[in-house]
Amino acid sequence: MFDVTQQINAVRRQVGSRTLEAGEARTVTVSQTYKTDIDDLWDAVTSAERIGRWFLPVTGDLELGGRYQLVGNAGGTVTACQRPTAFDATWEMGDQVSWIEVRLSTVDDGARFELHHIAVVGDHWDTYGPGAVGIGWDGMLLGLANHLATGEGMSQAEAAAWMATDEAKAFYTASGKSWIEADIASGADPAKAQETGDRTIGFYTGAA
Repeated sequence: MFDVTQQINAVRRQVGSRTLEAGEARTVTVSQTYKTDIDDLWDAVTSAERIGRWFLPVTGDLELGGRYQLVGNAGGTVTACQRPTAFDATWEMGDQVSWIEVRLSTVDDGARFELHHIAVVGDHWDTYGPGAVGIGWDGMLLGLANHLATGEGMSQAEAAAWMATDEAKAFYTASGKSWIEADIASGADPAKAQETGDRTIGFYTGAA
């Protein structure tokens, strides 16, 4: 069990845009501070053994130029790496390619994790808004928080079972509402942000 409100409030969320060679892209940014040091945080997010405890099992070469694959999810190439503060990678699912940038920093009360997900978007964004990926990243930060606090993690079976609980539905709903707020803060039309956000919440909670 965990405090849904506390975890939701611990995360900062931002929606933005960026110009790429591939076209105009949208960005989703999440960050959270953890009570650990930067070296431990770096190890937690770059060690295949530890990633499997709080996110998903991962295979491949987690080094500059290496290919990685998250089991049942995205794969890609590590395109930049500067231990213990930064790495970049492509985020590939099917024929869709986007990019992630991870930044770690030391702060007064621990170490801060920040992730930027950059994608050239189309109909999917228009239908589901930033919460379509943002809620997933919120779940990732929750797993990382639990791992850093306890040293443990959930098996895939345990995670799948948890996703069907009332606690998980409350978490996804709160996350989705936070992404609606972030979307509006970025300049999105409030009615459109509410519509797409509600649709995404419904997808994650089974209400759609």
